Amino acid sequence: MPLLARTLLTPLTIEISAGAIGRLGEVLADRRITGAGEVAVVLGNGIGGELDEAVAAALPRGDIKHIQGGTLEAAQQLAEDLKTQSYDAVVGIGGGRVLDTVKYAATQKGMPMVAVATSLAHDGLASPVSSLVRGGHSISYGVHTPIAVIVDLDMVARSPLYQIQSGIGDAISNLCSTADWQLSNAATGEPVDGLALALALSGAEAVVNHPGQTTDQDFLAALANALILGGISMAVAGSSRPASGACHEISHALTEIYPDAASHGIGAGLGALFATYIRARSTSDEAVMRTFHRLGAAMQRHGLPRTPAEIGLTVEQFASVIEYAPATRPGRFTILEHLNLDAAAIAVAVKECTDALPS
Repeated sequence: MPLLARTLLTPLTIEISAGAIGRLGEVLADRRITGAGEVAVVLGNGIGGELDEAVAAALPRGDIKHIQGGTLEAAQQLAEDLKTQSYDAVVGIGGGRVLDTVKYAATQKGMPMVAVATSLAHDGLASPVSSLVRGGHSISYGVHTPIAVIVDLDMVARSPLYQIQSGIGDAISNLCSTADWQLSNAATGEPVDGLALALALSGAEAVVNHPGQTTDQDFLAALANALILGGISMAVAGSSRPASGACHEISHALTEIYPDAASHGIGAGLGALFATYIRARSTSDEAVMRTFHRLGAAMQRHGLPRTPAEIGLTVEQFASVIEYAPATRPGRFTILEHLNLDAAAIAVAVKECTDALPS
């Protein structure tokens, strides 16, 4: 009888713990990523400057480099720099901009990449995607999945609260993304990958249901796991589909129209809340309405904005964002495309969504 299986490109090792940066050499040696510690270590110019001593102690033979990450130009320059010497791997340490820059450069060089997160602002830690600025616009590039993902919870706890809240918004928005994927399957026949769906959904549920406070280490560990699972779900699916639905259409539209209103993750959380409400309203499904209330309660518990006013927008302004949102992802089918509400109907739904929020 033939054995049917598939090969998944996932990180070789994942470690989420306090003080993880101090154990970098041990972790990389144990997993045979590098024996002698001959790696390039790339740090950002912010908090990265504080880590030189700790990194040098953990990886005494590492070649430390500092970059201003986040742009395609910086990633291309780093790729050129990595060609000047032979390394076992390249280790990126920092937030999303640094890690995305290093992922792209490592892919261009054909090198294993280790992602070491000091903040949890989005689900790019383990994803096969780098978001880099080119010509003033954020562009997503396909890259290799990191060979290892390490999260230092001590560093994450020190990061600005808004970054953690952004990560929460990105993680819990997968309740919307997965529902949109299933809707598209039913309405258009778009294939759904059950494993990718389960990974994205289970991480989001863990964050929504976790009773801990925002900076508790056990909650931060749950958040890190959720963001990593979201990234791996995209690698499994071969697209961003399990982690990007109406919620992310709304967030991208918000960035384009009102770029200073909210971070991507905050926008995704707000978008997920609205999309879940109109999904519940259109189907009269009590289970979906319970999901709406659970989302709203989790967002309130962690201090995320739940209304347009909390990000400085009027109902009409937020309605214009939602009306434009489908244009940010042409060809993607979500609850927004399914209902196809006009501006007036969207404004009514936004007001109703606000009124229905759990107090």
